[in-house]
Amino acid sequence: MSVYEEGIKLIDEMFGNGKDNLIALATVARELSADGKPRPVVRCVDAYYEDCTFYVVTYAKSNKMLQIEKNAEVSIAFCSEMFTANGTAENLGWVLDSKNSGIRTKLRSAFADWYEMANNENDKDCCILAIHLIRGTLNINHWEKLYHLDFVNKTDMESGGIF
Repeated sequence: MSVYEEGIKLIDEMFGNGKDNLIALATVARELSADGKPRPVVRCVDAYYEDCTFYVVTYAKSNKMLQIEKNAEVSIAFCSEMFTANGTAENLGWVLDSKNSGIRTKLRSAFADWYEMANNENDKDCCILAIHLIRGTLNINHWEKLYHLDFVNKTDMESGGIF
């Protein structure tokens, strides 16, 4: 098994299998800081993981989605599992759109304890956000082993990843 395959297997075990994961999602603010520089914005979101992508049910007019509309580059982090990654965010559209039926079923199952209370599926702005991972670092046992992963090329990155 390659280092990449080993890392993916660990990520699948930690975050996959229908789990509701709480991740920190960082975007770039739509307005610049007072000194003219881009400002990061971070918040926690519930996410479902499958095949190098995290999925989030959210609101199309939320600040994060407006930020993503302007700049789709995002970062995520898990503090408890020491995993950080960069990715590209994509609004998959209304949760009830027929193209979303498969992932919607999985999201409703993963988020079953709170899904109905938190989401109004009849509102066409209730949407699915996909965070497609590009590269990341999985830190096992506080630096015992690092997996620097290139999710696009499906390989490990010996020169390092995201810290």
